[in-house]
Amino acid sequence: MKSSQKKVFKKGAVLFKKMNIPLVDLKANYNSIKPEIDAAIQTIIDNSSFIMGKPVKQFEENFAKASSMKHCIGVANGTVAVELALRVLGVGKNDEVIIPANTFIATSESVTAVGARCVFVDVEEDSMNIDSEKVEQAITPKTKAIIAVHLYGRMANMEKLQEIAKRHDLLLIEDAAQAHLAEFKGKKPGQQSGIATFSFFPAKNLGAFGDAGGIVCNDDEIAKKLGMMRNHGRLSKYEHEFEAFNYRMDALQAAILDVKLEYLEKWNESRRKIAKRYDEMLKGVVGTPPVNADYKQVYYMYEIRTDKRDDLLEFLKEEGVSCGIHYPLPLHLQPAYKYLGYNKGDFPVAEKCADEILSIPIYPELSEEQQDYVVKCIKEFFND
Repeated sequence: MKSSQKKVFKKGAVLFKKMNIPLVDLKANYNSIKPEIDAAIQTIIDNSSFIMGKPVKQFEENFAKASSMKHCIGVANGTVAVELALRVLGVGKNDEVIIPANTFIATSESVTAVGARCVFVDVEEDSMNIDSEKVEQAITPKTKAIIAVHLYGRMANMEKLQEIAKRHDLLLIEDAAQAHLAEFKGKKPGQQSGIATFSFFPAKNLGAFGDAGGIVCNDDEIAKKLGMMRNHGRLSKYEHEFEAFNYRMDALQAAILDVKLEYLEKWNESRRKIAKRYDEMLKGVVGTPPVNADYKQVYYMYEIRTDKRDDLLEFLKEEGVSCGIHYPLPLHLQPAYKYLGYNKGDFPVAEKCADEILSIPIYPELSEEQQDYVVKCIKEFFND
């Protein structure tokens, strides 16, 4: 049945009229707490407290507490967060850093930014996170660190990765840009490695109204140095211990994030309920995210898998359902990394994922009616 012929879907006695459903609804999220957000913004304007100061410190303290970590250092964005984590731990020229082939380029370009070289490894078939079994095979005398990326709101297997890192005396960093307050065996990002980075990009589970990022850690000296590295290496306003950067978090973003932080666990729980409903309704229709008691997922994205992905994407688009592909081209096949010498077929699982994955709408405000429509459209595609 062509989409131009379909005006309504029928489910029992209920008619499904065509709907327009975004992948993420930032406006609905804002409207749900509008008075509090507006008041926080107005306070920043009234006090002209735009750079650093109390708003940033307050958010840092609250996010560290929510993350069960000792420190949080607010920075300009999630990419900078990864770069600074590498720098503060001494990763640099001639070092190799192992990262998954299936992640956003922010992880890998941060490695290159500090002068190190990316070494990609394949991912697990079910979780699409870094395959710990493949990590050990990629270790060389030049390997300095492993970056565990917690993709789509599901943490990587930190137990295995920590064991490998300890055995080979390697640094372990967690890129938790998509995993705010996620857990693996009761531990949140940073608790097992000692350091984790976050993005507060607007679409994230905890999103700012622009770019923002953060780093959590437990080491006092590392936290102190990170605080200086993001702010010109300062000891005081005009005393600089070393050359650094301007990678500060805006006070305005900190104030907004601090308001949203109070709702984060509630919003994550809503995502879990929506995901569970998707699991039940899409069982046997498409591949759905793995469910395991060891993982407390926060579903930044809800990834389905099908070998008819591209046709399904086009069909859903025509029916008003916005979707995304995270990510359509693995890092080892990106033109930017041609110089590393990887070829198609080197990481078959990551390549297969890139051909099959599709992100469908999930956000705390997604109604059951909207979700039913998304599922009905998917089922209609496969029954056509």
